Amino acid sequence: MNPAHPTEPAHGIPVSPLLTCHPAKQRLYGADTYFQESHDQLAALTDDVTGFAHRHAALLLKPDAVVARRLEAAVDWLTEQRFRIVGAAVTRLTRTMIRSLWYFQWNLATPYRRRLAALFLEDADALVLLVRPEDEPVVPASVELTRLKGPTDPDARRPGQLRHLLGRYSYLLNLVHTPDEPADVLRELAVHFDDGTREQLFRSALAGEDRTAHALELTGRLYAATKPRDLDFDPAVERLRDTLSRHPGAAPGDATPRALLESAWERGVDLDPWDAVIVGSKVLPMRVPGRAPVLDGADAGTWRRHLDALRARHT
Repeated sequence: MNPAHPTEPAHGIPVSPLLTCHPAKQRLYGADTYFQESHDQLAALTDDVTGFAHRHAALLLKPDAVVARRLEAAVDWLTEQRFRIVGAAVTRLTRTMIRSLWYFQWNLATPYRRRLAALFLEDADALVLLVRPEDEPVVPASVELTRLKGPTDPDARRPGQLRHLLGRYSYLLNLVHTPDEPADVLRELAVHFDDGTREQLFRSALAGEDRTAHALELTGRLYAATKPRDLDFDPAVERLRDTLSRHPGAAPGDATPRALLESAWERGVDLDPWDAVIVGSKVLPMRVPGRAPVLDGADAGTWRRHLDALRARHT
């Protein structure tokens, strides 16, 4: 594939159209601190930053995947889909990191979603896997992995997709996240990790090392540090009803799950954070109607057309 000319941002580094389908993302990422950090660090290790970003994808196994004990299932699924784990590291999703990761999409989130996300994302560490497909994909590895992962909407997930396999709990409790495009892979690795950890991941990936055993070792450490949790809705509602029954004046036991949760919040009742998230993510709105993300990904079909257009432009 011939390299395409990158967009020249006014206040940053050039970003190749081979890293994203979106001209707006080219401009914004060129001036984005996180993208710049990863790009510059990787450029010191290889002359083929764009090729690296095309060949690699990242999978974030979130705290809900940790407490639900679904990490090994995700590792097995990656093997079945012929993705090799070439890097693995633990991350902690703080309030600031959450907003950095989804900075260009978080405008869709309702206040409920922001409140619930803060309750569980910081409750346990998470695992990032850097992966590469064994077979050369037609589209970037990140785009292909995102397709195979399945959608956020639990009702739209299908057998064979990772999110279907791991559990269809709710819109928010979706257990995994993938960067959408090659540019997002680079940016998100800088959101998660400092220079030292990121360099280890880059060097491991460039060497093509199989880091599956290391990923499973980190899985054991994460499990040892966190209690397992049942993420099913009905048991969480019953635990919520039991908690509120000990607080006179709260919503009655036959109230709807949403009324129970809102009553608890209004009265400052100390709830188990996971129960609040399990119930709230099912019964409260997660997206603001009518809003579109500032930046979004692109599906495999869009990427195929994008690559065809770039080839035609440079022939």
